[in-house]
Amino acid sequence: MTAAEFRRLALSMPQATESSHMEHPDFRVGGKIFATLGYPDKEHGMVILPPEEQEQFVRTHSTAFTPAKGAWGKRGSTTVRLKSVDTPILQRAMEIAWRKRAPRRLVKLPSVETA
Repeated sequence: MTAAEFRRLALSMPQATESSHMEHPDFRVGGKIFATLGYPDKEHGMVILPPEEQEQFVRTHSTAFTPAKGAWGKRGSTTVRLKSVDTPILQRAMEIAWRKRAPRRLVKLPSVETA
């Protein structure tokens, strides 16, 4: 997985936009961040997952996913080691992160199932 592929996946989510926060590119839906690129360094990205989903990704894909440090990690911020994650796994995590932040009217769209 490259940074460009991470960006492409994030922007493929319905109504996703790219912005910047704390000098890192971030990806938002409805004004809320669901993913970040380049955190904590250029080898990583980050997705914001519900804690139970975070636990499952960390357990089943421990070389790719790690809770972020501190309170952010406890609230679901999950770092993704880009070179250790494959596209289908990251796409699933990205979809979950997007759904967590998206307005309800978007989550109900049929096209989200195939995003």
